[in-house]
Amino acid sequence: MNYVYILGFHIMAMMSWMAVMFYLPRLYVYHTENLHNAGFVAVVKVQEYKLYKYIGLPSFWATIFSGAVLIYLNPSLLEQPWMVAKLCVLALLIGYSFSMEHYRLKLEQNDCVHNGQFFRAYNEVPTLLSILIVGYVIAKDTLPYFSVATVIFFGIIIYKIATLNENPAVSIKETE
Repeated sequence: MNYVYILGFHIMAMMSWMAVMFYLPRLYVYHTENLHNAGFVAVVKVQEYKLYKYIGLPSFWATIFSGAVLIYLNPSLLEQPWMVAKLCVLALLIGYSFSMEHYRLKLEQNDCVHNGQFFRAYNEVPTLLSILIVGYVIAKDTLPYFSVATVIFFGIIIYKIATLNENPAVSIKETE
């Protein structure tokens, strides 16, 4: 019975963590594309800090801890290929999460060399990883064709976004 409650907590914590992973790079886009507006950047820096420190980190640790408890309560999960695949993708997501703090600190110190286009493309990574994780969990399979197709599809999307020559901020200003 406790397993179901822990699983529910795990899912809610994961949803909160993913919300941060989806939104924080968008703040980085706004930050890098509005460096000329010091007041706006000051507000975005506060938002970035609070989002990562007050929501991102606690939900990250809650997700990891509750997931570890679930595996402790049902260690046979580690014998399942889909769980091993999920944990491998989770390792990438954890790395991505820590990279968000790296970029936040660089932006806070005005030392980030990446632009809005980079962060737009980087913003697609947690979507790719979460689709893989959810796919493995729901299907209880590693789904090789699904995995390869998803990675290729998002690889194309990320490449297209990263190589766009259009700057939306300029286009908006030109239309005013």
